[in-house]
Amino acid sequence: MRLCVFAVDVELAFFTSLMKAIWYTRQGKPNEVMQFGEQPTPHAGEGEVRVNLHASGVNPADSNRTLGRTYAMEGPLIIPNSDGSGVVDEVGTGVDASWLNRRVWLYNGQRGGRLLGTAAEYIALNVDLVSPLPDNISFAHGACLGIPCMTAHRCVTLGGELAGKNVLVTGGAGAVGHYAIQWAKRFGARVIATVSSPEKAAHAAAAGAELCINYKSEDVVSRVRTHVGNAGIQHIVDVDFGGNLAVTLPLLAPSGSIAYYATRGNVSPVIAAPELMRRNLSIHAVLLNGAPHAARKHAQNDITRWLTEGGMQHTVSAVFPLARTADAHAAVEYAPKFGTVVVDCMA
Repeated sequence: MRLCVFAVDVELAFFTSLMKAIWYTRQGKPNEVMQFGEQPTPHAGEGEVRVNLHASGVNPADSNRTLGRTYAMEGPLIIPNSDGSGVVDEVGTGVDASWLNRRVWLYNGQRGGRLLGTAAEYIALNVDLVSPLPDNISFAHGACLGIPCMTAHRCVTLGGELAGKNVLVTGGAGAVGHYAIQWAKRFGARVIATVSSPEKAAHAAAAGAELCINYKSEDVVSRVRTHVGNAGIQHIVDVDFGGNLAVTLPLLAPSGSIAYYATRGNVSPVIAAPELMRRNLSIHAVLLNGAPHAARKHAQNDITRWLTEGGMQHTVSAVFPLARTADAHAAVEYAPKFGTVVVDCMA
């Protein structure tokens, strides 16, 4: 009888343990819709690991989902944020036990039908979305590696072999742009970046941009052409496809390419198709959670390799405690920033 009672108690504990978390049940301004309290602690299912989260990255895509900008509610209750880092404390069936107690970074936490993201103490997700985090990399920096670093990798590698070629990164001081400069330099490119202030120019230059152009006060096309001569730009990583077309298209060399990951300036741009054909130009749209699996694994593996070697730069814009995740989202949406806004899930 005692054994039966004990078994029932254990079973109840398994299903009723609680964790601290942020969630919303309707979309709107973060400080109006987000709630802080307790939610059921998840457990690792088949093929999954559970991560005791230390940090959660907040990206514009997370803010867009909270606000309802271009995304409808994906379920009745959402724990926001895609990216994060922490320590694996539970593995599901089919997962190698060597993952236990490993420091990791992760991406696509709240994406693709998964409603429960990283603004919490724990997350359970497929081990495929988790990568090792070396001891010398902080959890805050680990939370920057999902959307910003993987998106940058995808955008840069779509340019093909870049050694000795000219790459333009628009918004070079942003979270994605700063990593894109570094990836392009790592792959042997000569990098030019556009920025909006002297401070951002210094930030982009520190990442490896050899020329930084203030698009608010300088003629970008003229400055680039003076710098590269007749060679043109072979590949562009673009933060605002529609808004920047008047600048980017004229700069592209024949057979050049653009990989863009946002387009707020003009969401319905008009492009002359014959011009693209005559110059053999390629345009690639990039959204990380929908990118081919092989491309995402390529990014994870390259990031892990570089983290192990050392030398990758990371930028944390601000850190907020878990209970202030709404403020973290507001910082992404409304405040000027360098790098990634991070939530401390342990605070």
